Amino acid sequence: MNNNSLTGSIPKTFANLKNLSFLNLSENKLNGSIPKEIGNLTSLEWLVLSTNELSGPIPLSIGELKSLRFLRLSSNKLSGPLPQELGNLVSLFSLQISNNQLNGSIPSSLGKLTNLEKLFLYDNQFSGPIPQELGKLKLVQIDMSNNEFSGSLPDEICNGGRLEVLILVNNNLTGRIPKSVYNCSSLLRVRFDGNNLTGDISKNFGVYPHLNYINLNDNKLHGEISDSWSKCENLSTIQMGGNLINGSIPSSLGNSFQLKELNLSSNDLVGEIPKEFGRMTRLLKLNLSNNHLSSRIPQELGSLTELTSLDLSMNKLNGSIPSSLGECSKLIYLYLNSNGFINEIPIQIGRFVQLSFLDLSHNLLIGRIPSTISGLSSLEKLNLSHNKLSGSIPKIMESMNALLSIDLSYNQLEGPVPESKGFSIETLQGNKGLCGNVRGMKPCPLKNHSQKGSRKLTLLISLPLVVALLFGVLGVILIFYTRRSKKRSSTPLQEDAADTKGADFFSISNFDGKETYQEILRVTEEFNEAYCLGKGGFGSVYKAKLASGEVVAVKRLHSSSEVINRVDFLNEIKALTIIRHRNIVKLHGYCSHVRNSFLVYQYLEGGSLASALSDSRSAQNLDWTKRVNIIKGVTYALSYMHHDCSPPIVHRDISSKNILLDSDYEAYISDFGTAKILNQNSSNWSNVAGTYGYLAPELAYTMKVTEKCDVYSYGVLALEVIKGEHPGDFITSLTSPSAGQIKLSDLLDHRLPIPLPEIEKVLTSILIQAIRCVNSKPELRPSMHYISKEIS
Repeated sequence: MNNNSLTGSIPKTFANLKNLSFLNLSENKLNGSIPKEIGNLTSLEWLVLSTNELSGPIPLSIGELKSLRFLRLSSNKLSGPLPQELGNLVSLFSLQISNNQLNGSIPSSLGKLTNLEKLFLYDNQFSGPIPQELGKLKLVQIDMSNNEFSGSLPDEICNGGRLEVLILVNNNLTGRIPKSVYNCSSLLRVRFDGNNLTGDISKNFGVYPHLNYINLNDNKLHGEISDSWSKCENLSTIQMGGNLINGSIPSSLGNSFQLKELNLSSNDLVGEIPKEFGRMTRLLKLNLSNNHLSSRIPQELGSLTELTSLDLSMNKLNGSIPSSLGECSKLIYLYLNSNGFINEIPIQIGRFVQLSFLDLSHNLLIGRIPSTISGLSSLEKLNLSHNKLSGSIPKIMESMNALLSIDLSYNQLEGPVPESKGFSIETLQGNKGLCGNVRGMKPCPLKNHSQKGSRKLTLLISLPLVVALLFGVLGVILIFYTRRSKKRSSTPLQEDAADTKGADFFSISNFDGKETYQEILRVTEEFNEAYCLGKGGFGSVYKAKLASGEVVAVKRLHSSSEVINRVDFLNEIKALTIIRHRNIVKLHGYCSHVRNSFLVYQYLEGGSLASALSDSRSAQNLDWTKRVNIIKGVTYALSYMHHDCSPPIVHRDISSKNILLDSDYEAYISDFGTAKILNQNSSNWSNVAGTYGYLAPELAYTMKVTEKCDVYSYGVLALEVIKGEHPGDFITSLTSPSAGQIKLSDLLDHRLPIPLPEIEKVLTSILIQAIRCVNSKPELRPSMHYISKEIS
């Protein structure tokens, strides 16, 4: 009886079906509490109530279901502790209660479930220690991520040698990893990242013949990396960043031919990068940053032709940048900054046709910038600052249309600066001989009178364009004066105010940069939680009322964010200074400061669309007329980005949480941190970005970004607005051969009255287009320009 849009509470009359063995009411709209009469169904073997809106506690009577083998209550709004009575379900094989609001400690009575193999408690609010009694069980899969568990792991958590999946991400676990984990040869997938676990990885971890994924990031593990890891023949991902691992990287790791991701960043590793790494030809991502590695980059790394991301920054590497890296033509991210590289930039750098981000800053590079750099047709950010580069900047860089941030500061460059939207006086400072048409820079000397007259004419003709660039595109430039570190300490307001000399301010609107920076710190009490509107992976958003009376929203970058979040920061500035549309959030300005980096944009009183739809009262205020206008607003904005911007801009994260509403329920697209400007002369490959449930299915097997990725997300969003909730697996039925039998009434939000005929006609039109948008084949999806015409 699942996926039939059942509403209301679970009928108590089910309790009369005492011979019932299977009950599945999942993926409906059931609300209220689970009735205590459920305990009368003593013949039940399957009880599946997942993906509903059930609330309240789990009834104690559930302990009467002695025949129960499968209990699935995931994705509801259940609260309170787990009842001790769950220990009576001695036949239970699978217990899945994830994604609820349950709290308290895990009852020790679960240790009685001797037949239990699957235990999923993730995404709740459980706390306290994990009971030692769980070590008595012969579990096969455990996922208790994203809770608040503390203390140490049970000593025998891998008892019986059957455990295959152990996921405990983002808890507060401490102590040593138990020996039973080290000796568990059946493991397939292990994730301990985001805890405070300790242990010596050089002595304890053994050989795991079946293991394909391990993530130990951000713990306190120490010791040296042993040869054992190279003997795990199925291991495709090793994540050990952010620990206290020391010693050298064993050359035997190069025998892991099947490895696709290796992250050893932010440790205390020393010695050389093994030349044997060149054997790992399937490697996609290699991150060895923020260690103490020395010597040269081995030429053999040029054999890693599948690499999309290489980060060797913040080490002590030296010598020349090997020309063999030019063979890694699929690279999207290349970070070699903050080392001791010498000699010239190799001309082979022009082979990185898919590269989006290149950072060679803070080295000892000399010579000219090679003209072959123009081959980087997809490059968006280039940082060559703090080197000893000389000569002129290649004029051919004017053809690099994707470049939006170019930092060449603190070199020995001279001559005219090419025409490019990526240059500014700040990113060219520290070079004594540069001149050109950049605000704040001296003009280049004129050779003769006729040239002078010609130059005046050119300036008169191009003045409007220069003004537009100065007030729009120049806002994309970010200056980073400090290296990344694992953590940054907060500083008092007085220190920040006194240190604004090292900040980079830009005002797109009528704000004064430095004064506004100080005022924002003051009115938010240095970003006090009381002013926080919401938090995300990129940063937190605060409400700030300025002395002028204007209220603004301030998105502050997390102080501990990695470079990838700095990239998001740059992307948002880049996109919002290029585009202007009534349904796209307006950026007032930004600040990139050594202690605080934030965006300032218009404040929208209505909050996010996701919040409005999830709350019953606010959802009822969103009547059908308002919902149609919301969908139309998003439609017009995306059509503008895809078809009226040159080059086109793809948002890549269209979801209800990124649609904001004003007091009149007008929709605004926000959060352009993952946006990508499409280069018409490039394949536009990029890492997958977006929100799960809105991602186009083709991104599972390709990293090529097109407008059709946004079109799919838009289709999901339109269905969500009409349905009042995310359509989930219902999308599959919409694109099946029987989709023609689906009626509009099957998709309407039942919290609203039936729409009037004229609104129903528009909703039907939107529904038809939304179904086309979620087609699994991108070529069959309509364009946003076509949709905007159809629903107008």
